[in-house]
Amino acid sequence: MLIAEVMLQQTQLQVVLPYWQRWLAALPSLAALAAAEEHDVLMLWQGLGYYSRARRLHQASRLLLAGPSASESPNQSLDAVVAPGSDGAERWPRSLEGWQALPGLGRSTAASILSSAFDAPAAILDGNVKRVLARLIASPRPPARELARFWQLSELLLDPQRPRAFNQALMDLGASVCTPRSPRCGACPWRGHCPAYAAGDPARFPVKDAPRTVPYQVIGVGVVLDGDGRVLIDQRLNEGLLGGLWEFPGGKQEQGEAIAATISRELDEELAIEVAVGEELIVIEHAYSHKRLRFVVHLCTWLAGEPQPLASQQVRWVRPAELADYPFPAANASIIAALLERLDASALAADPEP
Repeated sequence: MLIAEVMLQQTQLQVVLPYWQRWLAALPSLAALAAAEEHDVLMLWQGLGYYSRARRLHQASRLLLAGPSASESPNQSLDAVVAPGSDGAERWPRSLEGWQALPGLGRSTAASILSSAFDAPAAILDGNVKRVLARLIASPRPPARELARFWQLSELLLDPQRPRAFNQALMDLGASVCTPRSPRCGACPWRGHCPAYAAGDPARFPVKDAPRTVPYQVIGVGVVLDGDGRVLIDQRLNEGLLGGLWEFPGGKQEQGEAIAATISRELDEELAIEVAVGEELIVIEHAYSHKRLRFVVHLCTWLAGEPQPLASQQVRWVRPAELADYPFPAANASIIAALLERLDASALAADPEP
């Protein structure tokens, strides 16, 4: 339940299911997750986004297995706290506060785990539930501005005798009937008690805040190759949504700056290397919830300077075929594909068939 609930925080079930199946095949127990390397955890999460959640899951598994003794002795080895063959079932918290004390778990996720795994009477308030409740009371304000009221309503509606079934039904109602657009009101058991339906325009709810301006940035990226055909990658610091992932180096284009100059400057500032910026490899548009990015990617030739991780955890020269062994942000998949295609084309041109 822990893995599924965290994966589902921002992603739909049909997207999550293959990731969840792959995860459980590789890490079937709490002890297996706690003993895993962060690199392997991020590889299993690759493609889901919000990579900080994977790192927090990893941290949570170790906290659950370690218990109070590890917090008292933070340098205690993992072997000492993970009992061989233990799945940590006896360590699962039985209170909302216990789950919320773990990294990355908010109130609704903690409550969903409690009600699903232990049939505990804990109210939930995920996106689907907020939408159902907003329509049920025809709330004139966005749910985010009235969270206390929405939590009270969710708690009031909860069936304390069957919390697991009720919460699941409430989530399913939002996912399959009370949908964001074109809700199937004819199939809704609460239609007769729904002010939004009575008003004739249920899709108008939940009310949304005026859209805010999303900043747009151009990022110059250098795919740096050395004389042996290796490519340079660096690992991001363990902070932010993409912390701990690997990437091709680069950075934000300054106003009035040519993109080749951006790449040269960023690689000098972040890696202390000098490169010759060559032809454009690919241009990628990528949108996050808080900003839009345009990646302009150029092939580069390494000229001088030993790469140093001045703004990252570490740097590494790798063979292009080895890039699949590293967890990258989603936007980098297109860069890798374009690089491999370009290298294959170059190899064919250099050595044509007779």
